[in-house]
Formats: sequence, structure tokens, C-alpha cells
Amino acid sequence: MNLSNDNKSRFPFGFYYSLTLIAICVGLFTSIYLEVSHYRVYTDIGYKSFCAVSKTINCDTVSQSPYSIFLSIPVPVWGVLGYGLLFIIVCYAWRARLEGKALFFPTFLLISLVFSIYSIILGLISTFFIRSYCIMCILTYAVNFFLVYICWLIIKRFFQGGVIGGLIKDFRFFSERIKIVCIILVCCMIVIATISHFMPKYWRMNSVVLTSDLPQGISQGGHPWIGATDPQITVIEYTDYQCFQCKKMHYYLRQLMAKYPDKIRLIHMHFPMDHAVNPIVRTPYHKGSGKLSLIALYAAIQGKFWEMNDFLFSLQQSKDTIEIKAIAAATGLNPKDLIAATQNAYLRRMLRADILSGINLGITGTPGYIVDGKLYLGTFPVEILSNLEGHTP
Repeated sequence: MNLSNDNKSRFPFGFYYSLTLIAICVGLFTSIYLEVSHYRVYTDIGYKSFCAVSKTINCDTVSQSPYSIFLSIPVPVWGVLGYGLLFIIVCYAWRARLEGKALFFPTFLLISLVFSIYSIILGLISTFFIRSYCIMCILTYAVNFFLVYICWLIIKRFFQGGVIGGLIKDFRFFSERIKIVCIILVCCMIVIATISHFMPKYWRMNSVVLTSDLPQGISQGGHPWIGATDPQITVIEYTDYQCFQCKKMHYYLRQLMAKYPDKIRLIHMHFPMDHAVNPIVRTPYHKGSGKLSLIALYAAIQGKFWEMNDFLFSLQQSKDTIEIKAIAAATGLNPKDLIAATQNAYLRRMLRADILSGINLGITGTPGYIVDGKLYLGTFPVEILSNLEGHTP
């Protein structure tokens, strides 16, 4: 028998093994929750996770970042696959122990260590790029570190030869069954490729035909509108081009307008949460969104507001850069004119008028909507559309 009987251990092997299984299950179910939350963040207009409590502690902000996707697969799905793999390995390790063999736990330790390193990388990304933390993600980091520790204890107290000796034994075991190992690896690659190819890319939110062929014009107040010429419902929106919820609602409203083109009118107002232009924002936030609004105001003067509006919402959310060349190429406007628009005093006065209008209405964040004289922040109840013929809220 290759197992060590360490009498110094206070607890039997089964105790440590049970802790390992529990930790894996915690990581697995946490990853499943994170994927459900990730999906709802992009598809449910009214969804807000329980840990979206501030700008710093906000699971939704983390889900909204491009770092939540790796190789066209959401990071939580990778977590489900990873913990599933660890569960299989630890089950085989128990079977090997029953047969008197000290196998698989060293491999388990190595994989857990890789997971922990990846957790550190994700933590650094949250700190320096996303600038927000997800409580449930932190829980998975703790699980990964715990798995490394508990597995190291198991090897130290119950295995002869330590970690290095155990890895050598595992390597010999796998090399003697190289065909089976290759088949398993190929199957894993097929599973990953299948998920990557067939999983709906719900996070892209760009599959809807937007403003083409919809009537549009300028309201009496001088603001661009689109939709019905004789509307049953008029929605006035206050949005920010770097606001994720604004982007999600943007696509939702376009879907509604495509379904009810003769019944809904949308009027656009600018409310960038950029500290450089918005007096209610006291600290740096949504840097550059004010300039994007100025560019959109210039496009409105050129008769291309809604093309510009759609394109700005399709851009990857960025706080530090404005892709003037890409914007110009997509809208047919001169890049030099777009740069000049960000410094234009007349456009700045127009933008300030929109912002002050929103503040006077009680808007403190984006998006904000005025429907039938009522203010709705973040979203609005679908029940307000119930008077549309044939609509079921």
C-alpha cells in the first residue's frame, strides 16, 4: 500500500476528503449562480443582483465588463467546467484509495493551483481595470485557495513521497494509459469547442435591426425623436453612452419599436454621468461620455443622430478613449468635425440644457425615462405598454 498512516493527524482521511467535496460543490453552485446572473444582466431589463450595492461592490458591473468573457465563453461557464473536472478527479482519487493507491490528489493540487493563479489574475483585473468587485467571484477565489490548502494537507498527512513524488506517480499512471488520456483530452476540447460555437452570444446585444426605416424628426423642444408619427405612447429617455443599463434598454426599446412602429415614439435627451459636464457627479466617473454626447448632438445637426446614437451604443464600453476614426467611418462624418464638436460652445450649452432638464425632473442616474409625465429610473414597468393593442405585459 502506498498510503501513509500519519498518526499525527487529528482527523481521518474521510474528514479532509469531505471538506474537499464540499468546497468543490460550493464552487460549482456559485459558478452556476454567476452564469445565471450573467445571463440576466444582459437579457432581463429589470434585473439587479443582490450584491450590486455600490460602485465598488457590484457583481453586475463585473458581469458587464468584457473580461467576463474568455474565448467566447462566459467566465462562470469555465468555472462550471473546471469544478466539474475537479469533482471527477476527486471521485477517482477516492476509488484509487479504496484500491490502496495514492493517486490523483497531486494532479488535483496542481489544477487547483492553476485555478488559484487565475483567481489572482481576475482579482487584479477587477482592481485595476473594472474597478469593482463581485462578492460571489471572491467566494470562488476563496474556494480555489482552500482547495490548494486542503489538498496539500491530504498529501502531507496521508501520502508518502510528498507532492513531487505524488506527481511522478500520477505521471507514470497517465503515461501507461496514454490512449485513454488522449481520448479524454480530445473529448474535453470538443465539449469546449461545442459550447463556444453553439452557446448564444447573448452578451453582444447587437442582433436587432435598429433605426433603419423608422420615421424620425425633431420635437417641439428641439430634440430628436424616432418611431410613430402619431404615437399612443411617448417615451423620453435620458441616457449615457457609457452606461451599460442604458445600452441594454436601448436594444429593448428598439425591439418594442420594431414590434409597434405606429404606436411608440422615443425622444432622446442626453444625461452623461461624466464629472466633467454633469454637476451631480462629484468624482471621476464615465470619463468621456460627455464628449460622446457632444458628438451625438453634432450628428443631430447633420441629420444623422439616430445612426450615431445606435453606433455609440454598439461600441465597447470604455472610460478612457474615444474612437473618433471608427465613429466617423461608421456615420460618414468628418473626423476633424467630430473632434471640433467636443469643444464647441454651442453644443456644450445644448448638452448642459439637457442635463439641467434631467436634474430638475429628479434624475440622479441613468437611464431615466419620462412616460405619461411619470419618471422611471433604471427601467420602467412593462405594464405601461398594456394599453397597446394586442400587447400582453
